[in-house]
Amino acid sequence: MRIALFITCFNDTLFPKSGQATVAVLERLGHTVEFRREQTCCGQMHFNTGYQREALPLVRRFVEIFHNADVVVAPSASCVGMVREFYGLAAELASDPVLTREIAVLQPRVFELSEFLVDKLHVTDVGAYFPHRVTYHPTCHSLRVIRVGDAPMRLLQAVRGIDLVPLPSAEECCGFGGTFAVKNADTSMAMLGDKLRAVRETKAEYCVAADTSCLMHIGGALHRERAGVKTMHLAEVLAQTETGN
Repeated sequence: MRIALFITCFNDTLFPKSGQATVAVLERLGHTVEFRREQTCCGQMHFNTGYQREALPLVRRFVEIFHNADVVVAPSASCVGMVREFYGLAAELASDPVLTREIAVLQPRVFELSEFLVDKLHVTDVGAYFPHRVTYHPTCHSLRVIRVGDAPMRLLQAVRGIDLVPLPSAEECCGFGGTFAVKNADTSMAMLGDKLRAVRETKAEYCVAADTSCLMHIGGALHRERAGVKTMHLAEVLAQTETGN
């Protein structure tokens, strides 16, 4: 299968290893991955902050870049959520029936990595090896927007050598929420404090998630506290093998 990688601007700028790991996993499974260099931001940051109309040029660009892709896969539940759940609303705001139709055709072909592997390819064992104690944080967008269900956990459970431990109160938000963490810093930090206590309680070496934005929030605080817990994107764990990446 030929797969178009949607790397997202956040990952491309700050966490490129998540994209590299996504490619490594998909190619290991025998698929061809292409990167369309013209891609830019999906517009989520603008849309969620209240600048819906300002996001329209980015929505149009995404559709233009990926309209002819058989499948689009991204290592980001939040950005996939933007495309699948809010692009239709953006087209309505633009009163553009042509864009509405184009979005409706494209949306079912856009996937977050874990749901693509488990629900589309019906694969849980990707040949990964990661001999570490790991806990998994289900991000809000993966859990509540695109509803990946237990796909990430099924993938992690199939990783050889892993010691996968449950995260207490796992479904509670970490407090990031994009600009929410900036505009409501005190509330965000209180929510983060609860998440950190839960992570430390597991005695995990790594906290894993499907969104690097939440991992940045959690990881930054863990680093400041010198908690000895690292963060890692799900794709990076799945890319690990006994012989290295």
